Formats: sequence, C-alpha cells, structure tokens
Amino acid sequence: MKQLGDILLEGGHVTAEQLAGAVEEQRRLGRSLGRVLVDLGMLSEGQLVAALATQIGLKFVDLADYPVDGSAVTKVPAQVCRRHNALPIGYEEGKLVVAMADPANVFAVDDIRSMTGMDVRSVVATKSDVITAINRYHRGDDEMDELTSAIDTPDEDSDDLSNVREIVEDAPIVKFVNLLITQAIQDRASDIHIEPAEKDLRVRFRIDGVLHEVMRSPKSITSGVTSRLKIMADINIAERRIPQDGRLSVNSNGKKIDLRVATLPTVWGEKIVMRILDNSTAMLKLSDLGFGQANYDIYAKSFTKPYGMILVTGPTGSGKSTTLYATLNIVSKPEVNVITVEDPVEYRLDGINQVQTNVKAGLTFAAALRSILRSDPDIVLLGEVRDHETAQIAIEAALTGHLVLTTLHTNDAPSAITRLIEMGIEPFLVGSALDCVLAQRLARKLCPKCKEAYVPTRESLVEMRFPWSPDEPPPTLYRPVGCSSCAKTGYKGRLALHEVMAVSEDIERLAVEHASALTISKVALAEGMITLRNDGLSKVKAGHTSMEEILRVVV
Repeated sequence: MKQLGDILLEGGHVTAEQLAGAVEEQRRLGRSLGRVLVDLGMLSEGQLVAALATQIGLKFVDLADYPVDGSAVTKVPAQVCRRHNALPIGYEEGKLVVAMADPANVFAVDDIRSMTGMDVRSVVATKSDVITAINRYHRGDDEMDELTSAIDTPDEDSDDLSNVREIVEDAPIVKFVNLLITQAIQDRASDIHIEPAEKDLRVRFRIDGVLHEVMRSPKSITSGVTSRLKIMADINIAERRIPQDGRLSVNSNGKKIDLRVATLPTVWGEKIVMRILDNSTAMLKLSDLGFGQANYDIYAKSFTKPYGMILVTGPTGSGKSTTLYATLNIVSKPEVNVITVEDPVEYRLDGINQVQTNVKAGLTFAAALRSILRSDPDIVLLGEVRDHETAQIAIEAALTGHLVLTTLHTNDAPSAITRLIEMGIEPFLVGSALDCVLAQRLARKLCPKCKEAYVPTRESLVEMRFPWSPDEPPPTLYRPVGCSSCAKTGYKGRLALHEVMAVSEDIERLAVEHASALTISKVALAEGMITLRNDGLSKVKAGHTSMEEILRVVV
C-alpha cells in the first residue's frame, strides 16, 4: 500500500518542502499526517478523503458534480441512509454503487445488500457531501404523498370549529406541516407560498428570489394545513374573511428559525405566505453584501456621521432590511442608544430597543417615532417612510442631532428626493436633512461549481452598454449551466447591486429648485455615482453573476 505522502506528491497536492514541514509537525503533535495538512491549510477535506480513498484502493466521488441516478437513490429508505451516512448513487456492472463516508462500515454494506438484494460497490465521499446529498434526494416528498392520503379533514366551508383542535393536532397534519417547513429551510427558501386552488393545494418556495413549484396536494387537506399553521402562529382560526398575520418559531439542525406568517382570503380559501427569518442574516457584515469599494466609501462616510438621514430604497424583497441591520451592527455600541420602529420586527437583536407598531392600539410609525424621540435616542431605525407625518418627524429628527436610518419605495436613488417632496416635505428640509440615498436590488450569484466561461460578441457588448473599450478584445464572462449542487438552475445564493448617491451642495440646491429626478441623476452621475446597472455589469465582469440576470433585475 502506498504511503499517503507519496500519493499527495504524485497528485501535485503538496510540494516536497510542504510535506517535510507537515511530517515534522506531525511528529511534534502526534497527530495523523492528513489532519495536520488540513489544519495547516495545505489540503482541503475533499482532497484528503480522495487521497485516503486512493490509498485503500477505492474510488473517490465528488457528489456535488456526480450524475446521481434517481432510481438507485430510491432503493434505500432515507432513515437507513442517514443512519449509515451512505447513499446509493448508481449502478455499475450489475452492482449498486453506494457513496459512503466510512467505506469500512461493514454493517452498512450488509444492511444495504440485504435490503436491495444487490451486491454493493462502495465509493468514498466526504461526510458533509453525503449528508448534503441525502438531504437533497430524500426531501420527504414520498412521505408527504403518504401523509396527504392519511389526512382526513372536514369541508373547507364548514363553520363547525368544535373539532378543529383534534384535526390540527392529528399526527399526519402535524408531520406534513413540519416536513414542509423543514424542506423549505433545507432548500434555502426565503418564502413558502401555500395556495389553495379549485381542485388542489399548490406549494411554492421562493429560492434566490425566484418562485419554484414544489408540490400539489389534494384539495381535501387545505383546511387542516391552514388551521394547523394558524394555530402555530397564534392567529384566529375562526376568522377567514380578513387578512391576518402572526409569527412562529421552529428548531432546525439545532438553530432557532422564526417564520412570519400572513394569511390572505382568496376565492378558493386562505392563501398563506411564510417568510423564513434566519437570524444569522441580521448579523451579516456590510462587507458580505457585495459593496464595491467606491460605493462603500460613500456610504460609510454617511453612517459614521452623528446625525442626518440615510435612505435605503428599492422594491419589496430587495434586501433593504438586511442592509440596515448590517449598518446597525457597525454603529450600535454600548455608548449609544439605538431604537428601531418596525412593522413587523423581523430580526430580534441584542442591545437594541425594538418597537413593534400596532395600528389597532394607535401605535403607528408616526406615533412611535414621536414617542421614542423623547427616549433620548442617538440612532433611530424607522422601518419605512409611508406618509407625510412620518416623513416630517423623521426629517426633523435628522435635523436635531439624530442619525436616522429608514427605507422608501423608489426605483433609484435620485427619485428618493422627489418622492419626499411629493409627500409634502419642504424641499429645503429634504436637502438639509438627507445625507445619502442607497438604491438596491438583489441578483442571483452564479453557481461556482458549474458556471461556464465564454467570450461575448462585440455586438452584444455594445447592445448591453457594457463598460468596455472597442479597441480591446472582448472580456471573458460567465453564464449559468446547472448542476446537482444548484438544483439545475445555474445559480446559488444572491448578491446585492448598489447605487449610492451622496447629497452634495449641488443636489441640495436642485432639491430646493424642485428639479426633476432626471436632472438630479445627471448631476449625481457627474459627481461619480455608479448606477445600479453599471454596478451589476461590474459584477458580471468579475464573474459573480450573468448578463441575463442583470437584465432581469435592472432596466
């Protein structure tokens, strides 16, 4: 049997000098050579497992790129796969090929052989890859199909609520709802849409900003699923005629995840949308959000000031709240008093006083903002500027020594100034109080495992108004392909596109003169503002996303 060091040298994973240093470290620490190389950063976990597989004469597979055969996966139940960290992935010479984290586990091989009646050929994969693949291919779909047939619920239009508690605590209903939420979390979904139709119940997940249909279930389970979710979210189950909202929490892989639940009466029943709120999102750093250096410098100059207003604009779901929370994580310190007014409070943060609006009780944005200004705040985060009264108080707060962070619905940064003036705010106040406007969109990131390099035509670059000189050869760009790692979409994760406009003296003067958004935009561009489109194209040039994706999210 070859030594591990010889295999690594032959594969070009390490140099002779690196290997000698690692061997010396191995003697000093008394640990295995492979583990020392991984700890020193000379080797990845996957490279180590591949080398060990070669050493014992087994084949190593990268499950993220391997063409897994779905019929092989179904040969072994999910619980057996999870118990042994093993997954059937195909057939070879009449044998069942099984990817295993521990190929020496003879009990796993025996179990799979007796269960399938086939000889087993073991291949090696990293433990994390096996777990990820099991989660991907055993998503509970079959179990859900079985559960839907086991659920027996009354007619949707029935007003008899005497047995609702018994219905929604019935084991199949509970299991179905739990599986649905677990599957959405595993798929990195941001929203779950449960939509009753005339003949069935449709479930869709929003993943990386795009909706995907994941299942259709019998119409008969609609009432039970809806009632179960409403009870979990502490929503009135007897009221079906008006929209309602609530909140629930679940534990997934040892991590607490909150879900914001909203109901909407439709002609076929109540549609439910659940927004999945992962608190780790609120702890992101601004550097994680994809800011270009020039944009970051302008934005940082504003949020480090002790007073003034910062507006983050964009449509719903464009990551405005995430950006504001990331900003709060920088400016929130023990020596400053930070108070937020939100509807609803999505992420709950330590060290910050968060206020939830309650319109029924009279606690509107304006009323809450007026009250918290008497609570000695240094920094105020306002969920959204919706009306004249809220905008007026926020502007006055910014002018009286407070740093105000808030959001507004406009298409670009220059439009924010004209929008505030249309709300009835005096133009000279807007110019004086507003310090910076950040417009934002979210675009999907290309999957790093399958993105494909190509050279675009000169005509397509000119048509896209790509920042490129015709005297130079066309740049190498990337496009989506699709693999098992990204669910065949070609994209995995999202990044933000930014347009940051600092309010200069010239822009302040234009605001006072009631200038149009187009005029303000021309001056901002002359002062160095990078548009959303150009920021997106710079990320295309860097290989982070595709031309098609930028065209999808910006004009």
